[in-house]
Amino acid sequence: MTTPKQTEHLVLPGVLTAEQAAETIAALLAAQCEDGALPWFRGHHLDPWDHTEAAMALDAAGEHAAAERAYDWLARHQNEDGSWYAAYHDGDPDQPTDRGLETNFCAYVAVGVWHHYLATGDDAFVDRMWPTVYAAVEFVLRLQQPGGQIGWKREADGTPVDDALLTGCSSIHQALRCALAIAERREEPQPDWELATGALAHAIRNHPERFLDKSRYSMDWYYPVLGGALTGTAAKERIEEGWDRFVVPGLGVRCVLPNPWVTGGESCELALALWVMGESDRALEILQSIRHLRADGGMYWTGYVFEGNRAFWPEELTNWTAGSLLLAVAALGGDEATTAVFSGERLPRGLEPDCCGPDQAESGCVPDPASPA
Repeated sequence: MTTPKQTEHLVLPGVLTAEQAAETIAALLAAQCEDGALPWFRGHHLDPWDHTEAAMALDAAGEHAAAERAYDWLARHQNEDGSWYAAYHDGDPDQPTDRGLETNFCAYVAVGVWHHYLATGDDAFVDRMWPTVYAAVEFVLRLQQPGGQIGWKREADGTPVDDALLTGCSSIHQALRCALAIAERREEPQPDWELATGALAHAIRNHPERFLDKSRYSMDWYYPVLGGALTGTAAKERIEEGWDRFVVPGLGVRCVLPNPWVTGGESCELALALWVMGESDRALEILQSIRHLRADGGMYWTGYVFEGNRAFWPEELTNWTAGSLLLAVAALGGDEATTAVFSGERLPRGLEPDCCGPDQAESGCVPDPASPA
């Protein structure tokens, strides 16, 4: 049972009271399958990324045993090549509904495992999950392109899709840094991962031409910041550039332009990105703006159409929406594991290549100011 001590960092004025936090945590626990699976909601599909996000929210709420069951589900049902399928019906490992193998879905286990370790200090858990993390990272890096970007997925027949998604690669960047942290903890250096991480960060910062143009989507706007590739002035400039296009005052963040649709997950992730940048006040405003998405029972509607026949749409109360809110609130509340994973301050950075030659300014490349000279 969740105690007030567990949820005190999840109390945020205008966002969550202690009672509301406890209600949301209870709803997440009720949605978890007996074998640890966390589908979007019962009867719908599970994807590995959102499953991990919900598990991280459980850890942020102090429900470590439930989170561990979620990670054990991933370890038990990993494919031989280190991947997971993109979707499973109601979390049933014997009923994959999308046999594509998406790289960002597979990489995210490293973020969850490192978050769980930071929340619990459980070295035995890290040792048990290391083969799972290692295999997942190796699967992902087999799709890295010469320019540093990582191909989106393998099709069900194994055909690689070399096209890269900026949002997915930004998430993979965070995952690789967490994987490197796990490797350091185990004193098992992974120099190839360091090179891969640096090359990916460089591509995200300096080579938009290496990614498919998905600039209509808000995730492509803020994810380079949330994933830690863009920091400092570059991060602030990117967020300011897209603010008026994507943020709907008082309602949240659009998912995709020009649709009049705000979504809870994107809003919470933007709040996390703002917190990463040191803009907690604006992060709080974004979280307060999506109070209208909270439903009876403590879960959150996926999104809201704010023009025409105004309505919650789709009519889904998704675990990952509630999970992203709890993680954003935990970051603002100073939860140590959550702040460490998303701030990136203590995560390894990898080794950035000198891919553009000595005249970086003329070629459009901007060195990472945090990287050693």
